[in-house]
Amino acid sequence: MEQTVEQKLKALYELQTIHTKIDRIRQVRGELPMEVADLEDDVAGLETRIQKIKNELDDMEDDVVTRKNLIKEAQANIKKYETQLNEVKNNREYDAISKEVEIQGLDIQVSEKKIREFGYDIATKTQVYEKAQADLDGRKGDLDIKREELNTITSETEKDENELNVQAENATKDIEDRLLTAYNRLRRNAKNGLAVVTIQRDSCSGCFNQIPPQRQSDIRQRKKIIVCEHCGRILVDEQMALEPEQV
Repeated sequence: MEQTVEQKLKALYELQTIHTKIDRIRQVRGELPMEVADLEDDVAGLETRIQKIKNELDDMEDDVVTRKNLIKEAQANIKKYETQLNEVKNNREYDAISKEVEIQGLDIQVSEKKIREFGYDIATKTQVYEKAQADLDGRKGDLDIKREELNTITSETEKDENELNVQAENATKDIEDRLLTAYNRLRRNAKNGLAVVTIQRDSCSGCFNQIPPQRQSDIRQRKKIIVCEHCGRILVDEQMALEPEQV
């Protein structure tokens, strides 16, 4: 059965009333969901950074061990070459072995220099690691607090919000697709989520611009769907807000 314009307006206003109640519940949560999401991103970012620093520290520690092993090998080689020096038969062999001893000595100096450099880098990187870890602990603490606040508010309002969502879903069944599409578009574009508004003090209660007397009269007759000339919201007369809800 085809709905009258008045029935369509009532269905739209009832849906708006339900959505306004849902919006108020979500306003109680305020910025908490976004704050929780931002803190979760911070924690994930810090965890990734800390793991990267830890990997770099591990690599440098491995490099130190490698250099220490090279020093031990070079020292062992020097002892071996020094023993061979006592057994050389000519100057040529002596010079060749002496050269090897010198090379091993230079390798030891290079490795010792590298170990000192790694020691400095490890100390510096460890400070960065500890600072990042402290930041992570702080962020996790903040996240726990915000999550607890959000969970408390959510648990207090979840039942009401779920019931209202069911009511909203049922209310949409009484609205034709064309009007529902227009309604949803208006809600998305409106900062306060109001797509259907009443006349208050001769003005649109959405944008507060005045409505001419003749237009107000047309709205009260409920013979056609009329939108605000300034904000585009669907207008209903003030009496509709006083009529019992159908939901």
